[in-house]
Amino acid sequence: MVSRGISGKESMEIFLFYSLATTLLTFAVLTVTARNPVRSAVYLVSTLLAVAGLFFLLQAEFVGAAQILVYVGGIMVLFLFVILLVNVERAEKERTSSRQWKTGLALGIVLVIELGYLLSRGSSIFGETPVRELIEGRSQNTESVGELLYTQYMLPFEIASVLLLVAIVGAVVLAKKKMQNRA
Repeated sequence: MVSRGISGKESMEIFLFYSLATTLLTFAVLTVTARNPVRSAVYLVSTLLAVAGLFFLLQAEFVGAAQILVYVGGIMVLFLFVILLVNVERAEKERTSSRQWKTGLALGIVLVIELGYLLSRGSSIFGETPVRELIEGRSQNTESVGELLYTQYMLPFEIASVLLLVAIVGAVVLAKKKMQNRA
């Protein structure tokens, strides 16, 4: 029987993975449980940085860099501006309505059913060609991911970019309405 020991590189990768995973889970819980929205946003930045670290650990440098640039650099700055523009103290004092709990519960149940369906039959729905096979024969990481994004996955990429644009425009419109109401 041949036993293969763990090399120094593998043990370092395991240590980094568990460190990043622990950091990720800790800051994710803090993001959800923080009462102060600014602290919650800062915790979310830390969570997103830990996710980027996991991408780097998986040798997906392009995705890790995009995670940092797009989410940490762009989206979180936008979130912080909206948080600072909205009068949080007045919003906390206003009566919150819980009339939509039935809709939320129904949507939650639908999402859980969809998740279960995708986990059980995902490979038959999306095809069995893993991304790694699509990348083989091409140069690694940035070039291959870019080529896949702008050829085979063009539609999902464009949908995501339009979604981000709508979110930014919506945040600006909401901030303008709040500023006009104050004047």
